[in-house]
Amino acid sequence: MSVIALKEGYTGEIRDRVENFHGKQLLFVGWEDHLMFCAPHCIPVEAATPFRALIDDMLPAMYASHPDWQKVDMLAAEWFKSGQPFTPDFDRSIGENGLGHKAVIRFRTPGLTGIDGSSS
Repeated sequence: MSVIALKEGYTGEIRDRVENFHGKQLLFVGWEDHLMFCAPHCIPVEAATPFRALIDDMLPAMYASHPDWQKVDMLAAEWFKSGQPFTPDFDRSIGENGLGHKAVIRFRTPGLTGIDGSSS
C-alpha cells in the first residue's frame, strides 16, 4: 500500500521492506463476506512456502473460530489477488503463485455468507 506524504519533500526510512523480515514476506489474507474478521490478516511467510500449507495449516488457524469454517470447501473457493480473479496453484509456492511482499489475496466461499447470512 503506497502512502503519499502531505509535506512536500518528506523523506523517511521505509521500515516495512522485505529485507527487514528475516527471510519472510508479508501476505495479507481476507475472507470475503465474513466481517467477523473486519480486515485481512497479515502473516509473515517465506516465498517458498507451499500454497497448500496456507490452505491446510494457516487458514484454519486464522478462521476456525467462525461457525462457517467447518463448511468451507477450499476447492470451490473463488480467489482474488489485488481485487482481480486469481487461480492459485495449490502445489506451487506462494512466490511461484506470484505473491510477493505485501501482496493482498482474498477468497470467497460460495454459499457461505457469514452468521445467518449476515456477512459477519
